[in-house]
Amino acid sequence: MREFAKKLGNVSAAHISDIENGRRNPSDELLHKMAQILNVSLDELKKLDSRVPVEELKREMRHDPALGFALRKIAEEKIPSDRLLEFIEEQRNRKKERDR
Repeated sequence: MREFAKKLGNVSAAHISDIENGRRNPSDELLHKMAQILNVSLDELKKLDSRVPVEELKREMRHDPALGFALRKIAEEKIPSDRLLEFIEEQRNRKKERDR
């Protein structure tokens, strides 16, 4: 991590660790430098971003209220990620059944 931070320039290893662990978000400039050093495209690097796209989720929830319900249930019941898609599909199917 220290070597990577050195290659990036004016960035500490602690800062890189914070980014890696989701405690900080890198600037676009820093992401661009990381992509260059790692020899990957910026798009490839962005695909690894595990942050929740809040605005996109809000927009989707306005169109599908079941999604908002599902997300609340996921948080409340601590549903593991390997069951996430299955759970969301179950919620959508239940909504369809209720709407019939």
